[in-house]
Amino acid sequence: MTDPNDFPIPELRVSDEHFDEQFPLSPLDDYMIHQTPDPIRVMWTGDPRTYERYWMLCHDPSGDTMVAVGGSFYPNLDRAEAYAIVNHKGQHTTVRGFRALGVDRADMGIGPIQPRIVQGMRWWRFELEPSEWGISYQLDFKDTTRQTFREPLSNSSRGTPPGRRGDVTTGFESFGTVEGWVEVHGKRIEFPAGCFGTRDRHWGVGRGVGGPPMSLGGRLHVGTSGNGFAAFPSWTLWGDRAFYPFGDERKGHAVVHKPTRRLRFEPDTNIFIEGIVDYRLDTGETKQVHYERIGNQTAYLRCGMYGGTPDKQIHQGGYEGPDLVEGETYDVNDPAVRSRLAGLDEHLCKVTCDGEVATGFYQPIDPVAYEACRDGRPGWAFLE
Repeated sequence: MTDPNDFPIPELRVSDEHFDEQFPLSPLDDYMIHQTPDPIRVMWTGDPRTYERYWMLCHDPSGDTMVAVGGSFYPNLDRAEAYAIVNHKGQHTTVRGFRALGVDRADMGIGPIQPRIVQGMRWWRFELEPSEWGISYQLDFKDTTRQTFREPLSNSSRGTPPGRRGDVTTGFESFGTVEGWVEVHGKRIEFPAGCFGTRDRHWGVGRGVGGPPMSLGGRLHVGTSGNGFAAFPSWTLWGDRAFYPFGDERKGHAVVHKPTRRLRFEPDTNIFIEGIVDYRLDTGETKQVHYERIGNQTAYLRCGMYGGTPDKQIHQGGYEGPDLVEGETYDVNDPAVRSRLAGLDEHLCKVTCDGEVATGFYQPIDPVAYEACRDGRPGWAFLE
């Protein structure tokens, strides 16, 4: 594996106490990157739910080990948080970290969770240092598909309460290859070059920040009811879009219209296990994609604060205490445990379409997806 130190980046982390008296300036203000008259630390809005967020999913060739990692900054709350989830053969271990954001927004490290941008929009190194929870990793994610800017979208036609501007989110997404290793209680699992991964970088206002107390009477947004992420040899599907490799003659992206879903669920938990989904692309063609969950290889994102952690109900942006690192392991081979953790879930799947086979992820909110099929919502039905 190429060492990212071959491509050095400036050291931006600082502990200089004098930056407190230099507020609102920060080290990034010395770089030629400004887009407004404000310093970098000053946000475009005073809404406390303003966020910056990264997210990544990957798995090893056997499918026995999957990793989900994400982190968020909340500049108007002076809070930073991150999570790292490793599911190895149904042993679902999470490490979470919380700290004050502080002066240096270039410092993404939170406790043992230490991601690094080696090359913007091309190469991230995700690192989890050893801790008492027995998992660690070092994974290089290299983007392989052309990112497309997601124009700011409101989550409603009007704000909540009425008269308030709707919350907006924006950013970009991509697929990539992953290389490195994951260690689980002393056992090292190799991720050889070419392992499947996907990631995003989103920012905006809302998206579940602060949990119910900060939802302003609106819906607590914790994700989506049925996204799919799969990279086939001839095309890719990322939620509502299709992306293409760098240099592909198909420029831009294909918007995927509202899909038609037929889903199957576990009878004892109502958690997703299989689905056939029809996607109509803006090219006019329809792609039928078949998802089959692989064992109990799921990342339960409630452990990453989406919708509140299972034990303490900590929501994204909702932790107000001193710097903290915590974690736990759940045996998700137990249906009762799966039921307790269900929420926004990333299910590792075998994915097929037009004779092509890939591994990918299906992301429903469980058991909301079951309830949508049960209630016969448009576009939702049980798979017979």
